[in-house]
Amino acid sequence: MPTVPSSAPDFAGYRIRKWYAQVEETLANETGVPADGEPVRKVVIAAAVANPYAGTFSEDLSLLIGRSDELGAEVGRRLRATIGDLPVLSYGKACLVGAAGEYEHGNALLTQFAADPVRQAIGGGKSWVPSTGKVGAPGASIDIPLAHKDALYVRAHYDTVTASFTDSPRADEILVIWAFATRGRLHARLGGLAVDDVVGDGLS
Repeated sequence: MPTVPSSAPDFAGYRIRKWYAQVEETLANETGVPADGEPVRKVVIAAAVANPYAGTFSEDLSLLIGRSDELGAEVGRRLRATIGDLPVLSYGKACLVGAAGEYEHGNALLTQFAADPVRQAIGGGKSWVPSTGKVGAPGASIDIPLAHKDALYVRAHYDTVTASFTDSPRADEILVIWAFATRGRLHARLGGLAVDDVVGDGLS
């Protein structure tokens, strides 16, 4: 007889079918001008997580929120394994929820509870993490916003990374997605707050 896949949790109370890592390195801007300094390196880390609330409505989303700090810590570990000792100056997060779930289910995996271990992995982060998400089918693409990890108003670090995940999310899955960058945009020249001038959280 064929083997039936286990539905038992396999990581911190979650059932994870697949992990993803996407890396890109930009050496010149869109008009071909070489980088002003180091290239921009962007990394996306994502996990296809079984959605325990697929097809149902629940006021209590603790099955997703409850141990999401451990999921965040694993994202941070995988980021460091991918990017090594390079600095991380910008971050962002997103979710893609399969068709049997709700956008709210994806947000439940992106709260501060999950974000704090990620901040720890990158050496701290004072600013809130820009976020987006949607319900989508396997292979759907998503634009993940990026902003400076310590100062939201640093314009040079407003950026985006686009990702898609071939066979995810399945209808009963959530893709939890984190993105990171090692610097701001190449040849950013729109003025505004400079990193060296940041005071506090960069909001004042």
